[in-house]
Amino acid sequence: MLCTVEPDVDLAQLEAELANVGVAPAPAPPAWSRPVTRKNLDTVAAAASAGDSAAVDELLSYLRPIMVRFCRTKLGRVRPISSADDVAQEVCIAIFRALPTYQHLGRPFLSFVFGVAAHKVADVHRAAARDRSMPTAETPDTVTFAENPEEIALRRELVEQTSDLLRTLLPRQREIVVMRVVLGMSAQETADAVGTTPDAVRVAQHRALNRLRRTIAR
Repeated sequence: MLCTVEPDVDLAQLEAELANVGVAPAPAPPAWSRPVTRKNLDTVAAAASAGDSAAVDELLSYLRPIMVRFCRTKLGRVRPISSADDVAQEVCIAIFRALPTYQHLGRPFLSFVFGVAAHKVADVHRAAARDRSMPTAETPDTVTFAENPEEIALRRELVEQTSDLLRTLLPRQREIVVMRVVLGMSAQETADAVGTTPDAVRVAQHRALNRLRRTIAR
């Protein structure tokens, strides 16, 4: 007996079905909700890594002001080769590019963000050390109400003194003081960022502040 093929069989559909055999469907991005906070930041980051464009937008919008404050603190003594806003923007761009391949291995996403920011700030410091030029501002055509030279000098002196004090601390202590005192982060938020516990953060902050007090008293 001869086998026959029904004339209405759709060969293209059959080939497509065979091609899809064994191919697992792409996983859906993790569910997240607005607004973005430090509590749901890891969930939003996971959704952004999975390709959720809305999560990407919300994530970067949330991180940018944090990065601006961080960069302003870290770049206090650097001449304005790159402004804190520019460096913060570079941090956000680097995070955006890293999202598709970022591996969520249990470490807080914020610690990864501060790691990227620290590298960008270090790049600016290296560039400033190489650049020995002394740029001067153009003579303004109109009256300006910006800070006068004396005010600028006093502010820079204060920033330099603060930076000198912070450099007397150990790197981990310095990071914790900046996050807790300058950025206003809680002990839990700081612990998540540096990969430790809130109690360890409080102990490190207490020791750091005591060390600063002793330095000032000398």
